[in-house]
Amino acid sequence: MLISYIRPDKHFDGVFQQLKHINLYAEQNSLVVDSEYVDHLSQNKSLLEREELVQFFRSKESDVLIVYDVWVLSSHIDDLVQMFSCLLKNNMTLHIVKPSVVINKESDIMLVLGLIDQLRQKLQDETKKSIGRPKGSRSSSKFDKYQDNIVQFLRENRSVSEMARELHVSRSSLKDYIESRELKEIATSAIHVNNPQEAMNKVIDSIECPEN
Repeated sequence: MLISYIRPDKHFDGVFQQLKHINLYAEQNSLVVDSEYVDHLSQNKSLLEREELVQFFRSKESDVLIVYDVWVLSSHIDDLVQMFSCLLKNNMTLHIVKPSVVINKESDIMLVLGLIDQLRQKLQDETKKSIGRPKGSRSSSKFDKYQDNIVQFLRENRSVSEMARELHVSRSSLKDYIESRELKEIATSAIHVNNPQEAMNKVIDSIECPEN
């Protein structure tokens, strides 16, 4: 059984965005989602407080789970490690859409460590961004309605100037929107979805070692 797991988090992408990218990934990889689990209750709770989710995952074995990004499983690194360990112990296969990688019990340990480190980097970046602004949900943008068009333009290697002219918007504002929503990464992920080795290497290369 293929299960999509969606967990909204006020600091990251909402249900609609996750669903959109999961559906695109499934379509490109000829996958059929059998069941959808939208977890509105967890938010930033620790794994010990997510009893319903824990019971749900315990009831699954040898199934396939698809999530948009690692933070969907948890935005707590220690909980993410435990979830990876338990899911893989139960012979689950995980498709993680944004980096376009698949992990199972046979996966390279460096790939798993790379995914965990990506969450560490993301949380670190979010902490820096939160300094000087109120803590809350990601604000909507006038560019949200153009997001599908922008991603397609990026796949076509169109420049920001070309896109701005096409959409009749400010180049600098559009550039800021693309960077804030990580749309280049989303577009690149879709392009390389059928190259698992390259996707895996990209995750491993993203690991950051401590600086002196």
